[in-house]
Amino acid sequence: MNSTNSRVVDEDFSISVQTCDTVSLGPTNPLKGKFRASIGSHEFFSPETWKAAFTELVATASLMITLTSSIIACLDSHETDPKLIIPIVVFIIAFLFLIVTIPLSGGHMSPVFTFIAALKGVVTLSRALLYILAQCIGSIIGFYILKCVMDPNLINTYSLGGCAIGGKGLNSSIHQHDALLLEFSCTFLVLFLGVTLAFDKKRSKDLGLPMICLVIAGAMALAVFVSITVTGRAGYAGVGLNPARCLGAALFHGGSLWNGHWVFWVGPILACLMYYSLSINLPNE
Repeated sequence: MNSTNSRVVDEDFSISVQTCDTVSLGPTNPLKGKFRASIGSHEFFSPETWKAAFTELVATASLMITLTSSIIACLDSHETDPKLIIPIVVFIIAFLFLIVTIPLSGGHMSPVFTFIAALKGVVTLSRALLYILAQCIGSIIGFYILKCVMDPNLINTYSLGGCAIGGKGLNSSIHQHDALLLEFSCTFLVLFLGVTLAFDKKRSKDLGLPMICLVIAGAMALAVFVSITVTGRAGYAGVGLNPARCLGAALFHGGSLWNGHWVFWVGPILACLMYYSLSINLPNE
């Protein structure tokens, strides 16, 4: 009897200890833990995060200088149809920058890619905020350098290579709502073709980094080609695909670049939200 009672008491004691351990050590709110992880406030104190953000700043500034000067050179080359050359230039430059920066910071260089990466949980909200801030500062630095060294005649002729819809007259430009639809469609095209593949870990590993960069750069070049050929409107510079690029040029050149500037922000944001809604319903394999 004594041994039996002792065993019962021991079992009751062990159960009570396990219960207490579960209550004291277990997560009180799993959703709250996930929310904190998605914010990632600890990354503000991580040197690696700041190094990656600095890489985004330098890469974005370099991209603005290279891409803008190359596009203006194509437009000023007096070729019979420079619209066919510009997508090729975009493809080459995008591929080179992507293959160098993806291993360093993810190779975003645009708030569009950072925003969709945050929605998909690839980066935390804190890192996304730092990236977007770095991209905007990098764009401002890049266009400041361009404004200092570029011929003033070229600046006025091509609006510093910024994102332009054109004048207020409908005869000389595309309508803002049409530009919004085109910005949304072309950004969604890039996300659907490039990001779908880039965020697929298995396929990315099988294809390798060069092929991933080729697909993303090809999607960007295709979007630029579609936007500048399908409209045929004077004063329309094609899709931006990068709100930071549009912001940097507008700050220094102003004027017509502020006309419909909101299009180059709202369009990509809507495209990211639409793509995210679609991507969660895509098959895993």
